[in-house]
Amino acid sequence: MTADLVIDNGIVVTPDAAFSASIAIQGGTIVAVGAPAAMPAARETLDASGLHILPGAIDVHVHFRDPGYPHKEDWESGTAAAAFGGVTTVFDMPNTIPPTGTGTILAEKHAIAASKAHVDFGLYGLLGEDTIDNVPELIAGGVIGFKLYMGNTFGKIPSPSTGAMLEAFEVVAETGKRISLHAETNSIMERRQTRLTQAGRHEPLAHLDSRPAVVAVEAVSRACILSEWTGARIHILHISSADELRPLREAKARGVDVTGETCPQYLFLSTEDYARFGGVIRVNPPVREKDNQEPIFAALKDGTIDTIATDHAPHTPEEKTRNDIWAVDCGFPGVETQMPAMLTQVNEGRMSISDYVRWSAFNPARAWGLYPRKGAIAPGADADLALVDLTREWTIDDAKIQSRSKISPWHGRKVKGLPVHTIVRGRFVMRDRTLVPGTKGWGRSVHTLQRMPAPVVRNADKTMRAVTRDVRPSPGKESAA
Repeated sequence: MTADLVIDNGIVVTPDAAFSASIAIQGGTIVAVGAPAAMPAARETLDASGLHILPGAIDVHVHFRDPGYPHKEDWESGTAAAAFGGVTTVFDMPNTIPPTGTGTILAEKHAIAASKAHVDFGLYGLLGEDTIDNVPELIAGGVIGFKLYMGNTFGKIPSPSTGAMLEAFEVVAETGKRISLHAETNSIMERRQTRLTQAGRHEPLAHLDSRPAVVAVEAVSRACILSEWTGARIHILHISSADELRPLREAKARGVDVTGETCPQYLFLSTEDYARFGGVIRVNPPVREKDNQEPIFAALKDGTIDTIATDHAPHTPEEKTRNDIWAVDCGFPGVETQMPAMLTQVNEGRMSISDYVRWSAFNPARAWGLYPRKGAIAPGADADLALVDLTREWTIDDAKIQSRSKISPWHGRKVKGLPVHTIVRGRFVMRDRTLVPGTKGWGRSVHTLQRMPAPVVRNADKTMRAVTRDVRPSPGKESAA
């Protein structure tokens, strides 16, 4: 056998170790990992001396705005940013225009993504009050999972009632798919925002005051209870406060199938940054007080929080710099800067590089049924790799990032550790910090690879099945009609 590519002299990183080894790639798949002498002949070799070879990051939370908002981002620019950030698979949220709530809309979005994406992708289906009946067609159409908005955010997707949420969990539980949750309680936030605007509060910190941590504590608790009752698998998005960790830990201790993520903005930004960045820092959930940072970081290290993601949510400078905080669009780009920000922490000794691989690739792949095809460096895995230089320093410059959005609170931040090459299914998509020509449209949907564990359905006979059961008169009794 002649391999397509052999990578020599790099340091291979797994969730448990980092070791010198060579990697052979054939047909987009890793075929060997080991000593250089054990590698097959190859059409191309790469000397990775001085570089660490990581499984490409899997970002399960991005907003590429396509279709609907191409001035903010599209699949071409968003996945180029992912490639520069060492991210080889992204999961895109459904709050595009139109929202991804039917099989037809999903098919259209698949076609758009497949024609433009530089990296692999999964698409969420919208799970809301009026889309529960569409779950079968969305699964048939190839969703990676579902997104349910418990609280309002960009796109103004209506939040379902708790009754509809329970029904949605029951329906999805039978499929084994995972539900990602924007876990903030909408009624609290809307009431507080109304009171704040009536009081004349329009400055950036008013946004934080409208969304105290209790909105997340209540929502996480409620979601975990409904998950426990139904057996639905859930994922808590963008954990922003230390207070959310208690209901998450308690649910995991009870055996609830719940995973959680946090994002760099909740680890590295705080209320101290509001004065500097103004509306640029507005995001949902909000950036909170600094004393939340260490507990969240500790929760990553002890496994309470499973993954690191970005909530990449680009907007234009005009949309981020309005004087009224309530008129500022929520979110900012992050898919390109997440890995450098986290590798900086590796360099500072706050965590190991194996920890980072666990949070960025291994755990997401396992939670979403993609392991061992994704999130691993082993024979049989897709050759999705980020080759990083841990010594390379960089000052983040919004003007130079790949995203169409050129405004973020990361501008001017100094980082140490940078992806130099990114490989997706054996093909370079970013090489020597340059996008490789001809890789637009190389990305493919990963839903065909997904293998979730068998569903575990609970209490179905006590809820919706009882409601919808065919009820007939007992023998010998006349119908009241």
